[in-house]
Amino acid sequence: MRFQHSSDIWRDFPELVPGVLVASGVSADVSVDDQVSRFGELAAKRLATSSEGELPEIQAWRRAFSKMGLKPTQYRCASESLLRRFRKEGALPRLHPLIDLCNAVSIAYAIPVAVFDVSKISQYVEVGYAAGDETYLTFSGETEHPPPGEVIFADAAGRAHARRWTNRQSGLSAVRDTTTDVLIVAEALHDTAGKDVDSLLAALSDELAAVWPVAPESAILGPSEPRFEFPA
Repeated sequence: MRFQHSSDIWRDFPELVPGVLVASGVSADVSVDDQVSRFGELAAKRLATSSEGELPEIQAWRRAFSKMGLKPTQYRCASESLLRRFRKEGALPRLHPLIDLCNAVSIAYAIPVAVFDVSKISQYVEVGYAAGDETYLTFSGETEHPPPGEVIFADAAGRAHARRWTNRQSGLSAVRDTTTDVLIVAEALHDTAGKDVDSLLAALSDELAAVWPVAPESAILGPSEPRFEFPA
């Protein structure tokens, strides 16, 4: 299997820094309370001096959403939505240990982190512009068709696993209690994205290996090496 961004995305967003990680052997029968608390404290410290909208990581995504023709305060990247909820409620909903961990890492770094169940992906995932005939399954079970030109995560079967780039993931490949193999994607566009995504991947790899019997593999992609291949 493989993950990549289309050449059009690299052309239009040359500042993009994607980090990719795969792991096999996750489960739902573990505790990540300590990790969630630790990364939550890091997020809280940042929010104590700046709102999420003032963070350079979020500002970069707002510019990208505007460039895509989306109103940034109507459609927010996933990390901004999580930070807003965390700031208002002081905590995030607990869904699954892996999702809880990735959400905590996401708010600590203010970088969107997407997690996909590999068993629900057909051959590959490519981030690119929709043709308009792809299908997207909502968490409520409804089927949508992203309009032509919308940035989506699409697989070989024409299924969109995320809409509006980092705005909303699909219910089809969401992590469940039966999930074992995952693809995790972190993307950033701000000035220090290279350093920050590298740090995020290292932290997430360490935490995964400390909680589950996994050996994560990761890479940072770029225009010259845009593809990450991994076993099905």
